[in-house]
Amino acid sequence: MKKKCEECGRELMGRTDKKFCSDYCRNAYHNKLNKDSNNLIRNVNNRLRKNYRILDSFTLKEGKTTTPKSKLIDKGFDFEHFTNLYTTKKGTVYYFVYDLGYLPLDNDFYMIVRRE
Repeated sequence: MKKKCEECGRELMGRTDKKFCSDYCRNAYHNKLNKDSNNLIRNVNNRLRKNYRILDSFTLKEGKTTTPKSKLIDKGFDFEHFTNLYTTKKGTVYYFVYDLGYLPLDNDFYMIVRRE
């Protein structure tokens, strides 16, 4: 019995463990398999990516910098979306978007840090 391409169904030629007839079919199959099927998930992931890019746009000196809240807002930062919280032994809470975090300071300033 001949094997068929998992994407388009064409008969496969060549290696016995081959699953796709071309790179196009392999990519199309995996793109369909891995796409975010739920709009909520896609929107949250897009928001997290945007927040990460915004935090990453700041130049960090010795792993940190400070910026006014207005700069973050002007760039479109959404304070509702972050990946995790880190609480220090003193009780200070850092909000992280993957390896970049921010800490609310006095006078509407934020410290941006990178986790080592």
